[in-house]
Amino acid sequence: MNDRHHHPHGEHDHQHGHGHDHGHDHAHGFRGHAHGANEKRIAIAAILTGTFMLAEVAGGIISGSLALLADAAHMLTDFAALALSWFAFRLSRKPGDAARTYGYDRFEVLVAFVNGLTLFAIAGFITYEAIHRLISPGEVLGGTMLVVAIAGLVVNIAVFAILHGADKDNLNIRGAVLHVLGDLLGSVAAIIAAVIILWTGWTPIDPILSVLVSAIILVSAFRLVRDAGHVLLEGAPTHIDIERLRTEVVSSVDGLREVHHVHLWSMTPERPMATLHACIHDGADGPAVTRRIKAELLERFAIAHATVEIEYGECADGAPKAGAHRSAAASRGHKHDHDHDHDHDHDERPALGSTARA
Repeated sequence: MNDRHHHPHGEHDHQHGHGHDHGHDHAHGFRGHAHGANEKRIAIAAILTGTFMLAEVAGGIISGSLALLADAAHMLTDFAALALSWFAFRLSRKPGDAARTYGYDRFEVLVAFVNGLTLFAIAGFITYEAIHRLISPGEVLGGTMLVVAIAGLVVNIAVFAILHGADKDNLNIRGAVLHVLGDLLGSVAAIIAAVIILWTGWTPIDPILSVLVSAIILVSAFRLVRDAGHVLLEGAPTHIDIERLRTEVVSSVDGLREVHHVHLWSMTPERPMATLHACIHDGADGPAVTRRIKAELLERFAIAHATVEIEYGECADGAPKAGAHRSAAASRGHKHDHDHDHDHDHDERPALGSTARA
């Protein structure tokens, strides 16, 4: 149900509708501009990465360096990751439809999750190869390895600089940057290994440094998979404290007695959403309280999309259990059932509730 269905005056409908449309369009316009800039940076980075990857594969084969081949493997996956990230930005432009009413923004998070998992696979492959090289060391051409590694470092620094200027809070960008950072550190490791091999002839340094770089990248890969998985599982945004939200909303909105059944989730980390039940005092204006709650959520917590259900007296669903915060997915399943019941109640008591969508 929408707020404007409860407004007795046409001017209320116009004001509420205008406020929603302006904020909604502004938010989408900002995201569209940011996504366009991110998409361009990703495309440039993919072209540079793909071009140099071919040269590094050739250099690794000629020199026999595992560090170079490992770096080339990183670049191959980076090229695929960057291409997939670019496609994710393209797909996220599509508006919502009957099948995906929220749109396609979540695809970016899914791509970030996949990119994080691929880093685990790459690290496993490099570790396996490193053990093999330590058991059966082969000849390494330090000179060729050094030249190609230096060239790779230059390219990786350029690509990293391009992506570093993008939206750092975007999980899709984080995944792409992490892949490129792995290549950059791989190039540094290859340069160090080449110098040591040329100076001392000690070839085991090559696989040892390769494993060290992989271990460093795995730490960030774990964080990326954890954060992307949290969004995919519809966990509450980590930067929003639910108890603080309850307290500040109640203290800031006149006519509001208390809020409960608060559920938070996000389509992407930049796009948090909320549903809540708001119990108001007798005589309070339900639509006015709803608009004020939405304004507070937007101003204080950057929640541009919220569904607020106004209640008089006891909650039709019963009092929430203390400390219980069900998942957003369960919330929406619960909300569907409640909406069905609420519609029947609404027929009997028109002023009982009001839900609104931001």
